[in-house]
Amino acid sequence: MKIIGFSIGRPVTIIMLMTAMLLFGTIAFSRLPINLLPDITYPTLTVRTEYVGAAPNEIENLISEPIEEAVGVVTGVVRVSSVSRPERSDVILEFEWGTNMDFASLNVREKIDLLNLPQAAEKPILLRFDPSLDPILRIALSGNESLTALRIMAEEEIKRELEALEGVAAVKISGGLEEEIHVELDESRLASLGIPITQVATRLEQENVNLAGGTIKDGETEYLVRILNEFQAVDEIGDIIVGQVNTVPILLSDVASVTKSHKERKLSARINGRESIEIAIYKEAGTNTIQVGRVVKDRLDSVRETVTGLTSGVNLEVVFDQSIFIQQSVDEVLKTAMYGGILAILVLYLFLRSSSSLIIGVSIPISVVTTFFFLYAFDVSLNIMSLGGLALGVGMLVDNSIVVLEGIDRHRRRGGDQPVAERVRLGASEVGQAVVAATLTTVCVFVPIVFVEGIAGQLFRDLALAVTFSLIVATLVAVTLIPVISSILHRDREVLPVGGDDPSAQEPTTVMGKVRSVIGTVWNVFSLGLGYVVTGVFYLVRWVLFTAWGLVRVLLWPAGWVFDRIFPIIRRAYPPFLRWALANRVLTLFTGTALLAGSLYVVPTIGIELIPQMSQGEFFVNVKLPVGTPLPATEDALNRMSEIARDYPEVSTVYVLAGTMGQSGGNAGEERENIGQLHIRLEPGLRGAAEEDVMNRLRGSFAPIPGIEAPEFARPALFSFKNPVEVEVSGYNLTRLTEVSEELAAEMSTVPGLTDVKASMEGGNPEVQILFDRRKLANLGLNLGTVTQIVQNKVQGNVATELTRRDRKIDIRVWAEDETRLSLDAIRRLVVNPEGTVPVPLAAVAEVRVAQGPSEIRRVNQQRVAIVSAGLTGRSLGDAAEDIQGIIDGFMLPIDFVVGIKGQNEEMQVAFASLQFAILLSIFLVYLVMASQFESLLHPFVIMFTFPFSIIGVVATLVLTGQTISVVVLIGVIMLTGIVVNNAIVLVDYINQLRRRGTELQEAIVEAAQTRLWPIMMTTATTVLGLLPMAIGVGEGAELRAPMAITVIGGLIAGTMVTLVLVPLIYMTIESAMASVYGLFTRTAGQPVSQEVVEA
Repeated sequence: MKIIGFSIGRPVTIIMLMTAMLLFGTIAFSRLPINLLPDITYPTLTVRTEYVGAAPNEIENLISEPIEEAVGVVTGVVRVSSVSRPERSDVILEFEWGTNMDFASLNVREKIDLLNLPQAAEKPILLRFDPSLDPILRIALSGNESLTALRIMAEEEIKRELEALEGVAAVKISGGLEEEIHVELDESRLASLGIPITQVATRLEQENVNLAGGTIKDGETEYLVRILNEFQAVDEIGDIIVGQVNTVPILLSDVASVTKSHKERKLSARINGRESIEIAIYKEAGTNTIQVGRVVKDRLDSVRETVTGLTSGVNLEVVFDQSIFIQQSVDEVLKTAMYGGILAILVLYLFLRSSSSLIIGVSIPISVVTTFFFLYAFDVSLNIMSLGGLALGVGMLVDNSIVVLEGIDRHRRRGGDQPVAERVRLGASEVGQAVVAATLTTVCVFVPIVFVEGIAGQLFRDLALAVTFSLIVATLVAVTLIPVISSILHRDREVLPVGGDDPSAQEPTTVMGKVRSVIGTVWNVFSLGLGYVVTGVFYLVRWVLFTAWGLVRVLLWPAGWVFDRIFPIIRRAYPPFLRWALANRVLTLFTGTALLAGSLYVVPTIGIELIPQMSQGEFFVNVKLPVGTPLPATEDALNRMSEIARDYPEVSTVYVLAGTMGQSGGNAGEERENIGQLHIRLEPGLRGAAEEDVMNRLRGSFAPIPGIEAPEFARPALFSFKNPVEVEVSGYNLTRLTEVSEELAAEMSTVPGLTDVKASMEGGNPEVQILFDRRKLANLGLNLGTVTQIVQNKVQGNVATELTRRDRKIDIRVWAEDETRLSLDAIRRLVVNPEGTVPVPLAAVAEVRVAQGPSEIRRVNQQRVAIVSAGLTGRSLGDAAEDIQGIIDGFMLPIDFVVGIKGQNEEMQVAFASLQFAILLSIFLVYLVMASQFESLLHPFVIMFTFPFSIIGVVATLVLTGQTISVVVLIGVIMLTGIVVNNAIVLVDYINQLRRRGTELQEAIVEAAQTRLWPIMMTTATTVLGLLPMAIGVGEGAELRAPMAITVIGGLIAGTMVTLVLVPLIYMTIESAMASVYGLFTRTAGQPVSQEVVEA
């Protein structure tokens, strides 16, 4: 290879190139953003519409159905579902994976803007699910001040301080009491004066204005004209004139009371039992989560000292900090990569027992650091997947260097009259093409990930890029820097020094020639000086490393002693064993095939799941009380649960939200007075089994609390917003739908491993239904629309205008007095003709009754559905889905009802199907690369036998470690496709070289196998031990790393055995068969068959 000769001839250039790579990689590393997960574009949109006062039936008919019909035709939509709840419609759109969600949002917004929704409904908003949209910090503000004062302090002082920080996108305040000014009207007084409620609201809006009046010019001065008439204080509101009676002005204070109050409370927040205000911090896209978190916490320290009130019994406490888990996860991956690299270098020493181990070890830091530059260039953040790719490949980074160095040492030991540099070039060039081919086979397997649908394709893109970049750089190091260092360490003393006289040089005669000569002389002087500097630094570093290496050699002496006793036995036993296997090909192949068949037989017994759950030492408990439960009762139940949880020694913090649940990934969740959520954080270090144990014990502790349904335990949503188990029951009749879903939930609760089984169809929502008698309204000269508006204004109120205080807007709400609207009898007595001479109560023109309506109505693809959902613990999703399907098959369904398993099981089926296609495509690509290298169709076929037989090791390690088959494992199988053939490539390539030199077939196979045994075992050992820290699965985020490493380790060990035994056997079988076929055709043609032809 020309690049090897160039590198040996220009050592300073290569060293400077590597130095530059390290420099740019270091700079890029300092600028890379750090996140927990890659930037995942989830193909979902939620269209949320608020319609105050509307029941689920009205929401379905007036909001959800029109939106479904409008957005269902948007390109890329595969599923449209909706949830119609009191006062809210959520229409969820699921798109094909890979859809550009920015364009999809524009298309959806365009369709929605064309709709004619009810005038009283709010404008629909679009929400996107994305875990990166969760707040990075949640801060609790609590103390002995009133909840209103705390809310004002959070909005006016703390929020301003934090929003100004670099990297902070938004600061959102929730909880506490929001100020509101209430104008409570005296209905009887208004009626006696003939002033309608609408007139009061209109006068408030007209009186509270600031307007621009244009400009005037007085002499040389131009003035702005401003009309300043906004309310400055609450007292001013009561002084406005709302009407006149006999020229006597009627003030608002004459017919209403104006008071400072607060908005109707819909949710509350508590931290460890103390009611508090939540301050949620959201970071800007592309920023470093850890750095932003650190900046915010530093500012909080100064806020505690400067903000008025925080020093007098008011506490500001960080209750959730995402940056801590991210920092711990990143540190764990880096430690895993470091330990893997150290183990790889140590095992190299056991094999080489020389300074060559340090030469090869150089490839690890250069490859890793340079990869950071490429990650920066491709806009890839540092996350557990990209860093996991580096940790996964750290053992493979030295493989190519091992092969190159082994070839160099073999040629150098032969001696001869050739200069050392030439022998280095020949040794490296002999294996150079095989090294490049091996790298291409490893890298090309990641191309099919582009075609993987679902979360897998999005999640593993960063990992694929990290492995690809690091391996490419490692290959470059292997064919450039390794030969350079080898030639420097072993160069001939007779070699001329840099800048020595060249007898062939000629004196330039032209002017340009002399100019070039001067420039060349200056460059040579500079190169000479730089060369000596670099050489001096090199020898200094070499001395330091070799001193440390001497200490390592002393410490590793016991391991080396054992290795020296075992490995020579293997080297002596291998050739006779291989000859025996070649002589007994049928028996050997039968044994291997039997092992493969046995492994495939075991595969169905291994559980399957989408992605292993990642434990973060925290979880949610979603709680529902009977429909219609008021917020105070919900708070009481949640407080009891919080007290129970706080008594657990493993629990660090309990954060309670009453009135809402399901907030994650930018999704606002649902808000109702009868629901709530506990966010429970455990003490540091408690994860995995300890976390599962606490969840199971809390289930039992919460069970005796009266009034609550079975609480739902869930971990933070990272990879899917769906439940592990979701069974969808579709049918139009809501009553039958409720009955069927509850019966199915009862059946499913008997399935082992399912937890928190529940049906979405809850008990009816209590309603006060008003049915007007149109004939009576007409007889009294009343209009249905006007009367309806009057009832709404009196009961719900009307925000007429706002009071501006600093930069806060305080609503001014106009409604009837409490005693005239907050009871059923009061509603019946509501006057529906405030301008009439004789008051007409509501009961005179309408039937007012109490009834029950549905709490929510769900639809999927414009069909009503009920969802039976469940969590999963101690069992794989695939096994549970099989049991559920058995229940469904034996379930008696009404006509026109359909039941199907959805949720994560459906996502798993899509991901597995696309991953299976990706595995087949990666195998084909590996074959293409090898066929191009060998210029043969048969030799790549021989090498490909290593992959199916490597499944033996994969299945064995999965069974031994108790792992399930998941997306992570299948990605490991894709990687294995490219890794497991590398040793076989080098072996077959050397067999072909020996045969071209005239060596007989069997002797070529045995000699090549014996020669390559050493590097094959070295590369396998370095890769396996490099992956060992990851496979052990310790630390944050290990759930995503360990299964992949276990898969590759098991497959690589089995693949190495196949390479050393079955590949030579299959090579000989195919070559012998081809020779026989060729001989048969030759004899048929009447031509003699030469020995050379048969062996070719």
